[in-house]
Amino acid sequence: MTNKNPTLSDVARASGVHFSTVSRVMNPETRQMVSAEVAARVLAEAGRLGYRPNRAASTLVTRKSRIIGVVLPDITNAVFPPILLGIEEGLRKHGYLAIVANVGADEEEQLFVINRLLGQQVDGLILATARRHDPVIKMCIDQNVPVVTVNRSDETGIASCVVSDDVVGMRLAVEHLLALGHRHIAHIAGPENLSTGHVRRLGFLAAIQASELDPSQAFVFESSGYSRECGKAALLELLRQSPQTTAVVTGSDLVALGCYDAIRELGLSCPEDISVVGHNDMPYMDMIRPPLTTIRIRHHGIGTEAARLILQTIDSPDSSVLDVRLKPELVVRESTAAPRG
Repeated sequence: MTNKNPTLSDVARASGVHFSTVSRVMNPETRQMVSAEVAARVLAEAGRLGYRPNRAASTLVTRKSRIIGVVLPDITNAVFPPILLGIEEGLRKHGYLAIVANVGADEEEQLFVINRLLGQQVDGLILATARRHDPVIKMCIDQNVPVVTVNRSDETGIASCVVSDDVVGMRLAVEHLLALGHRHIAHIAGPENLSTGHVRRLGFLAAIQASELDPSQAFVFESSGYSRECGKAALLELLRQSPQTTAVVTGSDLVALGCYDAIRELGLSCPEDISVVGHNDMPYMDMIRPPLTTIRIRHHGIGTEAARLILQTIDSPDSSVLDVRLKPELVVRESTAAPRG
């Protein structure tokens, strides 16, 4: 004879409380309705008995799985783990879990993964894969799927987003280089079809425009991606076209690392010959040589805010679409210095 799984009634008997009290304790959203002492006793007895909630039954009753799908473009990119940590922490406080999928940049792959997640009855989606005009997001909205984008945004304004204020970030980078005395500043931009590439480019140009520099002295070169390899190729070509450049503001820390590779290959030094500014402040950027001056993005804060927004969207489907921009900060290290002579 096999032992049956413990039920709420078993936990109630063991705890000496009513069935409804146990039900409230097991739901994080109603647990505060029960005294802390009783809740602790119920949870202890549930753990001792090995009680596990029946998620399938709960979904049928509440029409909620309490699961959010999180879709990432590149799980190996160090930008995303702290964002994911913030998302998971924010969701767990409200009794939700995240299912994480890594999809790359291919639209068909994204559609396949998102359709599978929807088939698992996720209550909403947090997407880090957005493009400026994204048909995948439009499909989700057309199907009334709650969606929030993180790190990147869709410019059509149909889904709430949580991003860093890239215009402010680029202004901080340019003002820092101007204060050091640089007058030939270039920008290696990310892909134009991504909001991060587009908005950071606009932010760089706006910062140059607001300065006393002649805008013609500010060179912008678009990188084909945000990888180290792309950064190296971009700086080599940039210096071929604009050899007078003394400082580079990059679209990401990985691109900045590629710039280090290009500088070494050319027999130059950073920051003596070329100053480099990154963007993101990924882990360990203070441990490379030279330690990277960069724009620090509040990755964890982006994640927690995205969790709050997706739950708000689920609870209030008619709520307004929000564009949340978190303030970045400049972190000055050793990859920037005054230009030679």
